[in-house]
Amino acid sequence: MEIPVRQRQYQFHKGPQGYDLRLIDDVTVRAPGPHEVLVRVMASSLNRRDLLIHRGLYPIGDRDAVVPLSDGAGEVVAIGSSVTRVRSGDRVVASFFQAWLDGRPVASTGASALGGALDGMLTEYITLHETGVLQCPSHLSFEEAATLPCAALTAWNGLFTCGGLRRGDYALLQGTGGVSIFGLQFAALAGATVLLTSSSDGKLARARGLGATHLINYRTTPDWDRAALEATAGIGVHHVLEVGGIGTLQRSLAALAHGGHIAIIGGLAGFGGEIPSLPMIGHSTRVSGIFVGSRADFVQMNTFIEQHVLRPVIDRVFDYTAAPAAFEHMEAGDHFGKVVIRHG
Repeated sequence: MEIPVRQRQYQFHKGPQGYDLRLIDDVTVRAPGPHEVLVRVMASSLNRRDLLIHRGLYPIGDRDAVVPLSDGAGEVVAIGSSVTRVRSGDRVVASFFQAWLDGRPVASTGASALGGALDGMLTEYITLHETGVLQCPSHLSFEEAATLPCAALTAWNGLFTCGGLRRGDYALLQGTGGVSIFGLQFAALAGATVLLTSSSDGKLARARGLGATHLINYRTTPDWDRAALEATAGIGVHHVLEVGGIGTLQRSLAALAHGGHIAIIGGLAGFGGEIPSLPMIGHSTRVSGIFVGSRADFVQMNTFIEQHVLRPVIDRVFDYTAAPAAFEHMEAGDHFGKVVIRHG
């Protein structure tokens, strides 16, 4: 196809309170360099990070404007002269961290994050380095593939790369946002027994349909750590994807089995609180801070997704011109799974 020279693009512009979302009608499309690819973005998806940037509560440096969203998938429409990893016409998904290819992160890793330090995916076209895109799992639509880069990879890293989840383990997931629902799907398919907490009986019922075995309404059962111990016959859970922060971390630690792992992913209720060092030593507790994952983790996750024909759970799909409504829908907090924007 003919390479376009202009496009429509959403941008966050710094305002007095956070960043205002604007649709810019006439933006230059940058042609790919020797090792770059030009992608027509077909779908993107939201994460809580995007809401925090919108409110001005997440650091993105001194940028006055940035293209939002780390997550997106699309079609390669042009490649640079030295590109070997993909071809024009390939269906690809972007990596959250463009420069974290394998191994441990380094101090500069955060400077390669899409939708923050770098312009993101809420655009019609984007030019990325060839190592910054991966082939979409073949059975997924663009909308489904667009859900993977942040939430899915965070859950994968927390449970498998850092957590070492094994068949027969107990895994506790908090809530029904993107990370927790991916964690539920991954853990159940890997042979773990899944416990899930929510304040909604309706959402708990939906989670059962995805493979959750023990469902705990934390409104009616505020001592959900005790409920988790009872559900596991006193053993405790081997994995927790911790998204609550100061409001839940102490209970997550209390529900943990000997040798268990807590993946700290977020702090919906804020951060802080004391760490019970002595009990953690006695229980050989492991705690990891999880900030998405590497390209190598992404490849392993996509292999698992294809092997199990896993389909991401999408709460709702919005059209491109309705992107502001997608932010409002996610801000309301009633979603189950991922909120997606279709660009085509």
